[in-house]
Amino acid sequence: MSSLSRELVFLILQFLDEEKFKDTVHRLEKESGFFFNMRYFEDCVTNGEWDEVENYLSGFTKVDDNRYSMKIFFEIRKQKYLEALDKHDHAKAVDILVKDLKTFSTFNEELFKEITLLLTLGNFRENEQLSKYGDTKTARGIMLLELKKLIEANPLFRDKLQFPGLKNSRLRTLINQR
Repeated sequence: MSSLSRELVFLILQFLDEEKFKDTVHRLEKESGFFFNMRYFEDCVTNGEWDEVENYLSGFTKVDDNRYSMKIFFEIRKQKYLEALDKHDHAKAVDILVKDLKTFSTFNEELFKEITLLLTLGNFRENEQLSKYGDTKTARGIMLLELKKLIEANPLFRDKLQFPGLKNSRLRTLINQR
């Protein structure tokens, strides 16, 4: 996409944000792939909106793009799985294991087996590596710090984490100059 198109998208994003078209803003961010809104991403993770987290991410990267992307998706899906186990929702946990986490078994079969074994425990915290797993809110916060580091290190997000400095209502000002 040309530099002009990119600038226009940023003007439109700014306008939509100022006019409080929140869903539209995030959809355009995702569809254009020009700006990854870390604050929006953080809110979705903090609130456990996993489908939206992955949907939004998909505008910028796919699971198999690079090792950073793979780790990002793995951490999100693992958290989703642990939360299902924590709620003793084994049906949902199995569903996540089969549909979301199985993808990673080809890269680390041992880890996948270990994750699968968590289903057999009354409380997954009995697993030595997960013994310090606190409550959901704390776990999401810890994971979020890791995700932010991975996103910042991922070359696919380079130049997409900073919104350009634009004067307020720039699009409206340009239109009114006619």
